[in-house]
Amino acid sequence: MSRKRRMFEIEMPEDNDPAGTFPAGKADRPAPAAPRRGPMAAAITETAESSRDRARIAAGIRAENDALAQEHVRLKRAGLITDLIPLEAIDTHKLIRDRAKGGDFELAELVASIRDIGLSNPIRVEPAAEGRYELIQGWRRLSAYRALLEETGDAETWGRIPAGIAARGDGLDQLYRRMVDENIVRKDISFAEMAQLAVHYAMDPATEEHDAEKAVAILFKSAGYQKRSYIRSFIPLVERLGEVLLYPQEIPRALGLALAQRLDEVPGTAAAIKAEFQDWDTRSVRDELDILRRFAGQGGDEGQDGSDRGRKAAPAPVPAQPGKAKTTFQIARPQGSAKCTAANGRLEIRLPRDFSTVDRRRLERAVAALLDQIE
Repeated sequence: MSRKRRMFEIEMPEDNDPAGTFPAGKADRPAPAAPRRGPMAAAITETAESSRDRARIAAGIRAENDALAQEHVRLKRAGLITDLIPLEAIDTHKLIRDRAKGGDFELAELVASIRDIGLSNPIRVEPAAEGRYELIQGWRRLSAYRALLEETGDAETWGRIPAGIAARGDGLDQLYRRMVDENIVRKDISFAEMAQLAVHYAMDPATEEHDAEKAVAILFKSAGYQKRSYIRSFIPLVERLGEVLLYPQEIPRALGLALAQRLDEVPGTAAAIKAEFQDWDTRSVRDELDILRRFAGQGGDEGQDGSDRGRKAAPAPVPAQPGKAKTTFQIARPQGSAKCTAANGRLEIRLPRDFSTVDRRRLERAVAALLDQIE
């Protein structure tokens, strides 16, 4: 006996059914599971990502360092990198400077100012061999620090000086120009000092120009034509008398021009002036100027601006020995410039200090020691 097979009609979804229907009773199709990675694959992936992060960080650091290095070079070339440089590591051989043989009485004022309020403008140096530095600008500031170190012995405070460190490579002409321009802005710089700078420049074997008058055009390019002409007129004066003059910076313009003309026109004038000043190291500014005026043929006093106003022409008197009944000189002290006058029966010291505050017995001992040394 055969059984009949039952047939059921089932509707199957078509292949292009976008809804993705499923048989009844089934939930939505689950997302396919991500393929599993082994431990080695995971480690490789993490290492690669870490390497990329490190490379990105290293590239950023290199870019920042490059930018800082370029900025450092720019600031260094501009002389804006400042450091504390030991005084003993600074040399002053590269440039010949206008250093007077006599005392720099204004240096005491600079020393007092630096002691009270510090150094407002750093010096300028450039690196040299074996960790040393060469001074480019700031001779008086460096001298003031050395004086303070010698006076106090405080190497912690005065043994190092703030200095702008310039990159090496600036030409010698440019360094001289910088030094000259720095000096020229000083209100009291004289024509004799400017002429001496030109003479020193021409004397320097490392410079290309060895004619002092032509050097004026190089060094004082910023000055006017008339001023350069005056500087050239002072050159014979400092060349022929510079070794015997104690106060060339005090020579007024009119006196210097007249004296330079007399040196050129009257043979033997330079020798006669040198003979007057020979072995007379205690002369004052006035003593020296009086002698120079006499040889220049000037009588009376000049105007305060160095012009001929208020001066009457007078023939050159017969040279005579200068009167030495009165001797005046100055000594640089920490309190300022001590003006000393020695005359017949009188010895006077003027200093911006209240001596009445000094203990009388101490003052007596000091004066007695002074007199004992004079005897």
